[in-house]
Amino acid sequence: MPEAPEVEALASFLRERLLRRTVTGVELIEGRALKTRGRPLEELIGREVTGVTRLGKHIDVDLDGTHLGLGFGRAGWATWHEGAAAEGPDDAPVAAIIVRLIFDDAVLGVTDAGDWLSVQLHVVDAADEVPSVAKLGPDAADPAYSRAMLAEALGHRRKQLKALLQEQETLAGIGNAYSDEILFAARLSPVAHAAALTDDEITRLWSALHDTMTAAVIARRGVPIPEQKSAKVAAMRVHGRTGEPCPDCEGVIEDIPGTKGGGQWCPSCQSAG
Repeated sequence: MPEAPEVEALASFLRERLLRRTVTGVELIEGRALKTRGRPLEELIGREVTGVTRLGKHIDVDLDGTHLGLGFGRAGWATWHEGAAAEGPDDAPVAAIIVRLIFDDAVLGVTDAGDWLSVQLHVVDAADEVPSVAKLGPDAADPAYSRAMLAEALGHRRKQLKALLQEQETLAGIGNAYSDEILFAARLSPVAHAAALTDDEITRLWSALHDTMTAAVIARRGVPIPEQKSAKVAAMRVHGRTGEPCPDCEGVIEDIPGTKGGGQWCPSCQSAG
C-alpha cells in the first residue's frame, strides 16, 4: 500500500512533469474504477494541468478547475512514459493498467496490482468532493502536526494504537507499514489502547511519528517511480520482517497477534504497552 511518503514523492514527480501540459486523450481500461459515472474522463481532454497536490494517500490533479482525484487504495500506483516511449505500449507492466492519461508527448498510467480492484478515480469540481478526501484528518507527514494535536486525537479512546494510526479520519497518510515502524520506534505495543497511554508515552509516540514520517518523506524524494516500492520495503526495520532478529535488541520480530501476518513488532522492545 502506498502511504504518505511514497505518494508525496509521486506527487512531486508529477508536479514537475505535468504542470502546463494539456490532456489530449484518455483510455479507461477498467470502468469500475471511475466512481463519478456522471462525469466521464473525457471531460479532462483539452484541459491544462494547473496543480498536483497530495491529500493523505490520495493525489488531486487540478486541470484548470476540473479535478481528477486519484485514490491508490491497497495496491495502486503509477507509470510514466515520455518522448518516444510514450508512443508504444507499457514495457512489461508489473500491474494491470487501470487508466491512461495521454499528453502530447507523455502518458501517465494508473495501475492496480491487487487481487481485487481498489484504485478509485473521481472527476469533480473540488478536491474535497471525493468522499474519502472530505473525511481526512490532519496529515501525518505535516511538520506542523503537534503533540497536542496527537493527544487530542488519542483522547480517551479504547482503540488499539495500530488501528488508530491507520484511521484516516484521525490521521491521514499512515497505513499498515508505517504504523508498525512508528510503534517500534516509540517502543509501544500495537495492541495497547490509546486511552491507556501516559504523558511520556504520548510524547514518545508523537516523536516517533514525526521522525519516522519526516525521514521517509526525505528518503523517498527523487527515487524513480518504479523503484518506490522496493525502496520502502528495504527501509522497513520491523514491518515484513517476521522471524528476523530485532535491529535493536536480542529479540525476534513476530507477527502482531490477530493480524494474520499483516503487521509485525518486536515483543521484547514493545511489550511495555
